[in-house]
Amino acid sequence: MAAPGENLKIDGSRLWESLMEMAEIGPGVAGGNNRQTLTDADAEGRALFQSWCEAAGMTMGLDTMGNMFARREGTDPDALPVYVGSHLDTQPTGGKYDGVLGVLGGLEIVRSLNDLGIKTKHPIVVTNWTNEEGTRFAPAMLSSGVFAGMHAQDWAESREDAKGLKFGEELDRIGWRGDEPVGERKMHAFFELHIEQGPILEVEEKDVGVVTHGQGLSWTQVTVTGKESHTGSTPMPMRKNAGLGMARILELVEEIAWSHKPDAVGAAGHIDIYPNSRNVIPGKAVFTVDFRSPDLSVIKDMEERLDAGAKKICDDMGLQIELEKVGGFDPVEFDAQCVTAVRNAAERLGYSHRDIVSGAGHDACWINRVAPTAMVMCPCVDGLSHNEAEEISPEWAAAGANVLFHAVVETAEIVE
Repeated sequence: MAAPGENLKIDGSRLWESLMEMAEIGPGVAGGNNRQTLTDADAEGRALFQSWCEAAGMTMGLDTMGNMFARREGTDPDALPVYVGSHLDTQPTGGKYDGVLGVLGGLEIVRSLNDLGIKTKHPIVVTNWTNEEGTRFAPAMLSSGVFAGMHAQDWAESREDAKGLKFGEELDRIGWRGDEPVGERKMHAFFELHIEQGPILEVEEKDVGVVTHGQGLSWTQVTVTGKESHTGSTPMPMRKNAGLGMARILELVEEIAWSHKPDAVGAAGHIDIYPNSRNVIPGKAVFTVDFRSPDLSVIKDMEERLDAGAKKICDDMGLQIELEKVGGFDPVEFDAQCVTAVRNAAERLGYSHRDIVSGAGHDACWINRVAPTAMVMCPCVDGLSHNEAEEISPEWAAAGANVLFHAVVETAEIVE
């Protein structure tokens, strides 16, 4: 198929203005956004997106999980569409770009094609996936997961937020449930543009990340049980300190992750100590070990070494231990042809780039199970995301969107 000419580029200023206008909906308290899924702010952001899509000549589809599909027709009515998009929902203290760049970057592709009078054989569909963040209704990537057959829809709709409100009821309340059955759409390919959410591209001064894999994830909840006793009057040889056992296990986690550098990572982010009193030796520690790697065999090795090593630590200290796997998914390898389209686009446009592994989960990780998929990443300042201080430059946004533009249009096939 013919590649777009290197002079074909999106309107970077218009993309940036759209990002800033969307950021006015659901403002945070420190310059970012609080536009959590299925809130009134989410409904307002959806309406703005739909108005922009309709102004660009697209028709909007809406499924029963609230996923939005804005379609620009192709010249071949039988050709499967090329999909492009991400999500509009944010964290409670979210930035202005996480997810939103991918949705509005897709919209900018269509606007630019309209400006240039370019037609494609395949239709192009710009997508907003519902509840990617998972911060209000766990888990993350909920609706793309239903689309890809990873979750049952009844189960997804029964998810509750901290106030006991159900996903399905809130979707109805804001008026964004469609009639289209979830997952029936067939895709020629799917592309997602996203900020890196990590520091690698900025540190290495790369314009673009070509995402080849998504890390697999393993969560193991560890419960260490000792004996609560007085910190002042219990002799050192007679203590059963669950907190100390946890500390030694966390050192083991660090050692295991380092042994599989540079792509594997590991840490414990959720930690509870009981009774959490200044003068009581902890009798119980509950924490979740988060291991990630793009290699499934590495994840299995990390799990096995944690299991054996943690049990030995506790046996040696006279502590009890329970390990329970509480979450995870296998690594993702994105479609080779789609990845090549992204890499070739970066080279054609003269952008510095490198292959990169996504450390975070994205809707593309689920869609990859049902359609050829790839991702494009742009740098973000200090690698900061899920934070109102999240920042990118207009130049980074334009570079990522231009690469997305070329990859999508090449895959959708320009009609001469």
